[in-house]
Amino acid sequence: MNKDDELTHLRAENQRLHEQVQRLEDELRCTLQSNDDLRAGLRSAISSLEIYQQVAGQGELIAGLRERVNTLEQRQAKDSHNSSLPPSSDRFVRIPRSLRKKSGKKPGGQPGHQGHALHQVETPDEILVYRVESCAHCQQDLGSRPGRIAERRQVIDVPVKRLWVREHQVEEKQCPHCLYLTRASFPADVLAPAQYGSGIQTVATYLVAGQDVPYARASQLLHDLFGVQLSEASIARFVWCCHQHLAEWETRLKAALVQVRVLHQDETGMRCGKSGWWVHVCSTGQLTHYGASSSRGREGMDAIGTAPLFEGILVHDALRSYHGYRFAEAFCNVHHLRDLTFIEEELGQDWAREMKELLLSMKEAVAQA
Repeated sequence: MNKDDELTHLRAENQRLHEQVQRLEDELRCTLQSNDDLRAGLRSAISSLEIYQQVAGQGELIAGLRERVNTLEQRQAKDSHNSSLPPSSDRFVRIPRSLRKKSGKKPGGQPGHQGHALHQVETPDEILVYRVESCAHCQQDLGSRPGRIAERRQVIDVPVKRLWVREHQVEEKQCPHCLYLTRASFPADVLAPAQYGSGIQTVATYLVAGQDVPYARASQLLHDLFGVQLSEASIARFVWCCHQHLAEWETRLKAALVQVRVLHQDETGMRCGKSGWWVHVCSTGQLTHYGASSSRGREGMDAIGTAPLFEGILVHDALRSYHGYRFAEAFCNVHHLRDLTFIEEELGQDWAREMKELLLSMKEAVAQA
């Protein structure tokens, strides 16, 4: 092969290599463009995914907010007639709606009902006789003639500011033999030159402990009605003395309550100084015990001592603190009716009204039986 042929061959080979390089460069540009397109698509997909996640998160947030609004609306709609809330917690004036159905009976006492009419007493404290002095027809003097009681009428009232003062006097005598002076003893409860008796102490204690009258008002009431000047401290001392005397009876009362088959227990708020306390009540148809505690829950129940020892059926208001004791639990039907009222009025469920009617008819059937 001469030089011209070799040069021609080399030129052809160079041309072929140049064309191959050009083709590879074109393929590289296409590959780079494809990569750019893929990156742009990936960025778009990632952006769409982020938007979707944001929308999904907002949907969950909206669902949560809707559920919270429904919960708050239901809570706002609850008061003493459709829940276990006490009447004191009612926030707005509402039209009272009784859970009782109309009986169809006329007002007043029913046939067979034993009345409580006011009757005369056999021995009145005071008798006033209105005598006839002259004839109402001819004016003849009748003052010296005997008469008879034609009719009696009695007015029953309380004496106005009348106090009964009993004076205790002790005698002493001198023995003629040894000349020693012997003095009699006062009764054990007569301790001071002047003191209030058990009757006034009983009334004062009954006002504050039985009728929940504040101490200051009880003091004023006793002064206005009977002229008794009692301080709040004196009334508090009377209450404490009564408490001491009732300690044994309270122990016997608790022992009787834990032996019954069915027991009702509830709790309500009270003020003790500036703190909020709770009154726990355990009761049957004949027995009732009140116990005060700063705790509404298990701590207060354990301190009072009735719930831990009771093993019968306890009817309560579904407070969680009642769970875990040894007694069987029953939910109070009054609270059932209130919850059903809420479901009927606020959630529009007709079955709740039918269930209320069933419970009330069952109660009426038991009462008639």
